[in-house]
Amino acid sequence: MTRPIHPSFKEHSLQSIADAKGLVVICADAAGSFGPSAKRVNRLMKGALRKFADSEFFEKMEEGDVQRFPSPLGLSANAVLLLKMKKRPSIEVAQKCGANIAKESGKSDINLFVTANARAAHLSFGITMRRYNFNEYKTNNQTEFGELNVYITNVSKTLDEYSDLSAVVDGVFFTRDLVNEPANVLTTTEFANRLQGLEELGLKINVLEESDMEALGMFSLLGVGMGSESPSKIVTMEWSGGGNERPFALVGKGVVFDTGGISLKPAGGMEDMTMDMGGAGVVAGVMKTLALRKAKANIIGLVGLVENMPDAKAQRPGDVVKSMKGETIEVINTDAEGRLVLADVLWYAQKTYKPSGIINLATLTGAVIVALGHENAGAFSNNDKLVNDFLKSANLEAEGAWRMPLNKNYDKLIQSRIADIKNVGGRTAGSITAAQFLQRFIEDDMPWVHLDIAGVASVKSETDFAPKGATGWGVRSLNRLISDIYEL
Repeated sequence: MTRPIHPSFKEHSLQSIADAKGLVVICADAAGSFGPSAKRVNRLMKGALRKFADSEFFEKMEEGDVQRFPSPLGLSANAVLLLKMKKRPSIEVAQKCGANIAKESGKSDINLFVTANARAAHLSFGITMRRYNFNEYKTNNQTEFGELNVYITNVSKTLDEYSDLSAVVDGVFFTRDLVNEPANVLTTTEFANRLQGLEELGLKINVLEESDMEALGMFSLLGVGMGSESPSKIVTMEWSGGGNERPFALVGKGVVFDTGGISLKPAGGMEDMTMDMGGAGVVAGVMKTLALRKAKANIIGLVGLVENMPDAKAQRPGDVVKSMKGETIEVINTDAEGRLVLADVLWYAQKTYKPSGIINLATLTGAVIVALGHENAGAFSNNDKLVNDFLKSANLEAEGAWRMPLNKNYDKLIQSRIADIKNVGGRTAGSITAAQFLQRFIEDDMPWVHLDIAGVASVKSETDFAPKGATGWGVRSLNRLISDIYEL
């Protein structure tokens, strides 16, 4: 697994600047004013820093932009990075500034001199979040990132501020690694094994095997994995850090590879379907974060792990299966398998744990990408308060999410001639009919949000906080939601 390079916070010393190896990073505000560290660097560089800060080039820089000065005279560092940033930036800006530093740093050691900056922990968080590289299978590219040393006057306070942030980084990296893994490595069994490894953090882990699910009547989920050699599983992760209150539930779709089944996908782009377990990956990352920071809340994470393969035993278009709820489903398209998995896991979560609310996450539809691109997840909900609380958390964490409509008038699109419901309703309103399908498996009085993360779980270009590939989207937002709303 990818190991985050967390910062080492050290007492600020102007004497350390000249001898620091790798990169030296200092700040200037919008007016070009220097703090003690930048003044020291400027003296060592014979005024070169001041000259640049007085130039039109500095004036044109946006907040968060970084200017590199290679091979600086008077310093042992390979380069100096000048960051343009207010003395007291917002948390969001500080984190993005940190990410920009990381983008400019390569794999070098970073020495960040911020003296008494109030956002040192969040600058460090941004750097650490962006310094991720999944190179597990590159035989000639195993070089790790260098150290991150943060020189600060208030070390104890900054350490306290960074403590919970470090748990978030670890959770995000766990999610990214899971989503980036190839399907021949991250089988359903391997996925379950990695989740069982979280027991050492204090989570209670339980694995339901196919025989258990058969006894429960989960033939909606089981039908999806009939064509695979990998056994279908449900893994539950319980964190009991609160009081006697009912737990809040997080449910994730975990299709470790999706060929589309008998409704086979086109070959082009099928390799990306290793990320179809992205919802389960996010749930796993959130649960790891909560355990690491000892969250004072009761949270249950549930993931349905399956592989959707074509085979003589595979489910066919036109088959009818019965869900744990007892409703029958006509399978029109075996490539609309995620909702079949979630139907049983959602019902099991409600009947087993009686949660106070549920959020499920799934790379569910291509239609949501058509609607929202790769900037926002689609949020569907039966409860204004819960979805608004989530959207507020997502906004604060700069993770894009947009509320989409639910309406019973869409149900006619998924009416079946021979069963209670069918699993697709055609191209029209594809992401909405998928959500309407899931809502059939939510009890009337259960607050629920469905997050369609097909466009944000893994992307082809870099984001503010991640290189291209798995983003870890959702871990930060859900952790904040739990912290702000559900913790004692």
